[in-house]
Amino acid sequence: MNDRFIILLRHGAYRQKPGTPSALQPFDLTETGKAQAKAAGLELAELARAESWQLSPQIFCSRQLRSWQTATLLGKTISETTGRTFEITETEALAERSVGALANLTIPEIEHVLMEDPRHEAPPENWKSDSHYKLPVQGAESLMEAGARVAEFLQKRVETMPHVSGKAAQICVGHGAALRHAAHHLGILSFPKIRKVSMHHAKAVVLRYSPNAGWSHHTGTWKERQVLELTMD
Repeated sequence: MNDRFIILLRHGAYRQKPGTPSALQPFDLTETGKAQAKAAGLELAELARAESWQLSPQIFCSRQLRSWQTATLLGKTISETTGRTFEITETEALAERSVGALANLTIPEIEHVLMEDPRHEAPPENWKSDSHYKLPVQGAESLMEAGARVAEFLQKRVETMPHVSGKAAQICVGHGAALRHAAHHLGILSFPKIRKVSMHHAKAVVLRYSPNAGWSHHTGTWKERQVLELTMD
């Protein structure tokens, strides 16, 4: 098997409910986010040409609207640029870290619910940025668990991509925190580094998978954090 490439993108800017973990918020891209997605399509078409990649005709994204819109818009732009057709496939494997039954509540509301529930202790002060903390409710994940889920999907994908004579590349559109923690599980980012970087909206970070050498960072830059506070997405 030849080396294969995974093109990771965080969705474009979207209409996020203030003070609320992004996780499963159902809102759409802003006009800026739509422009970012279209620009990403042009950039990826040029990058694929420069790198001699054969892009998979299947673009994977999470089931959140902002991710699907980003994948759809960039896929359309690549199609218009290259003349190829792309199919958008949604998968829960690429979702952001889930807060389960507390989805779409504000941070104060989440903390109030837990303090009022006699079964639970109040969450630690840094619960949002604690990679190992999991809210004690049905359906919740820790950031590390979300990253492991995404990493497992990426590993299976590189192992099952159709054989091509050249360089096969797969586009995956997801969410910043889950993608960064996946990169840690794959050996790309050290654990301390997770807290020091983020991802630009709709800007590619490309990973290379070699059957002999494993995973490595190929191209694309992480966003350096100004304030070392890990948010979900």
